[in-house]
Amino acid sequence: MIGSMPSDPTVRIDAARFWTTVMRSGDIGPGKAGGLRRLALSDADKEMRDLFVTWCTEAGCTVTVDRVGNIFARRPGTDDHLPPVLIGSHLDTQVAGGKYDGIVGVLAGLEIVRTLDERRIRTKRPLELVCWTNEEGARFTPPMVASGAFAGVFDVDWVLALRDDDGKGFGAELERIGYAGKTDVGGRDIDAYFELHIEQGPILEKEAVPVGIVVGGYAVRGMHVDIHGETAHAGPTPMDRRRNALIGAAMLAVAVNDVGWKYHATEGKATVPRLVAWPNKAGILSEYAQLTCDVRHAETAVADRMWDEVKAALPDCAKRANVEMRVAGEWQFGSWLYRIAANAAYQKLRARKAKAKEIALDDVLPALDSDGLHFEPMDDWTPRVDDSAANGELRSVLEQAIEELPADYRTALVMHDVEGMPNPDIAEALGISLPAVKSRVHRSRLFVRKKLATYLAGV
Repeated sequence: MIGSMPSDPTVRIDAARFWTTVMRSGDIGPGKAGGLRRLALSDADKEMRDLFVTWCTEAGCTVTVDRVGNIFARRPGTDDHLPPVLIGSHLDTQVAGGKYDGIVGVLAGLEIVRTLDERRIRTKRPLELVCWTNEEGARFTPPMVASGAFAGVFDVDWVLALRDDDGKGFGAELERIGYAGKTDVGGRDIDAYFELHIEQGPILEKEAVPVGIVVGGYAVRGMHVDIHGETAHAGPTPMDRRRNALIGAAMLAVAVNDVGWKYHATEGKATVPRLVAWPNKAGILSEYAQLTCDVRHAETAVADRMWDEVKAALPDCAKRANVEMRVAGEWQFGSWLYRIAANAAYQKLRARKAKAKEIALDDVLPALDSDGLHFEPMDDWTPRVDDSAANGELRSVLEQAIEELPADYRTALVMHDVEGMPNPDIAEALGISLPAVKSRVHRSRLFVRKKLATYLAGV
């Protein structure tokens, strides 16, 4: 239990009730193969939101909705002025989505509240159940825009101005379904955030592991590309006169896919998940197309390299198809979110030190990647302004964390992140396997990141 009283191992949720709640959700917005088709801000999404709000109200929670439609259901704590603990996920789905993706995370929070109420357990901190809007991004691209706005990554007005493939606006659809809230988005402290989620890949199932803990996220790069050509008849138009936007889009889609395969060995991923064209009819050439590019990698530097290769393919694809291409919108998240969070934490440190000049995190720390901290260059930290006291504290924390690592982990980390040695060379030098090298580097980064986060949280 959370609070001043000791935990009680006999407290258990009502599994049957939880299952019934999840199955009731599964009745709303039925989709393919027994799954769900509950796109964000659709009528089905409104119905599910209404039911969730009813459940939360019945559980005694106070419900608020922010400007981008995020729903928060607050259960007060005994020390209610403390920052809350958030529990949640999302209730929208993909076009061919499942009954558990996101939904389990939201409704698990509800079951926790119900169980605490039944046991008359008060928590010291307030609990807030949260349902993020358009987390899937199946209707409005990119995904996670509302949670991103809450975290300060996306501008609220930019989110509200997004449009789906039918031209309907994010803000207008919020108004239509009655979830255009008045509460400010983000800008407040939270103590912790918990999200129960199904595995979307094959790893846990393959290894017969019932539950895992997320320790990092992929660096994600995305963009919309507009392709402009010219409508012409598919029959008489000579090949050298054709300006088929759909062909240009197809060429770029293949180029993006090739980048993904090039980095497949290191679990890089690149694809085109969406393509629209107009008029997109038999017998004529399309004069317009738009596709969405998606690139992901666990290491930020590699994701950036993949992204550069995708962008470099645009001019060649446009020339071969005799069309015009331009980037219509671009976004990134993943490791970038961690940079923002870490920078915010550092600003807290800076404010406490009462420094008059602005200091960015990158001025005094090495670059952050999706696994945690990258230590290059360890011996050449040169801030633009003099803040030796803050620099010294942070550097001391990092160096102490590195010293606490087991010798082989520390050596692997230094070889990889400081000396830039390839993994095979590290494996040979240490007499371990390649997977062991990756594991040691990854775990070392996580350990150091945790030490840094703990330090900043206590500042």
